[in-house]
Amino acid sequence: MAPTLYDEKPEPGDLIEIFRGSYQHWAVYIGDGFVVHMVPPSEVAGAGSSSMMSVITEKALVRRQELWDVVGTNKWEINNSLDKKYEPRPAEDIVRDARAMVGKEVPYCVFRDNCEHFSNEMRYGKAESRQVCKAGEVAAVAAVAAAVGLGLVALIGALFGGKDKDRKNKQ
Repeated sequence: MAPTLYDEKPEPGDLIEIFRGSYQHWAVYIGDGFVVHMVPPSEVAGAGSSSMMSVITEKALVRRQELWDVVGTNKWEINNSLDKKYEPRPAEDIVRDARAMVGKEVPYCVFRDNCEHFSNEMRYGKAESRQVCKAGEVAAVAAVAAAVGLGLVALIGALFGGKDKDRKNKQ
């Protein structure tokens, strides 16, 4: 069940991670129940950032919306986990800079300029996306596994495939 206002109380400058199934959407809490986040310009009311356009667009809009309108029925949490790695900027600076971005069209790339990059840039001054890093790690492991699998197939073919040719040549 998604947290309610009584379960978690974000503070201005906190990062909000919203679980949208196969990916997470990120926003910056600016106080009074509002967040600032990146959305695709073609966003349809109610589609939220889970729309497929968020993957294929090259531009995004920075919007200020009520937290509950962005979260909808999804699970969410306050996630400032990079505080262990980076010094958070002062909350008033985070909120000021996030508010200054509202209404701007910004570059968007799922790998380099996504909503998590934006949120971390606001809080830490560092554009970083752990979900992109994790996806890259998974892709690398899959590539190695595929290469190993192909190598095994080739080895097995070399070891056992040659015997069939020998049998055919002897006939």
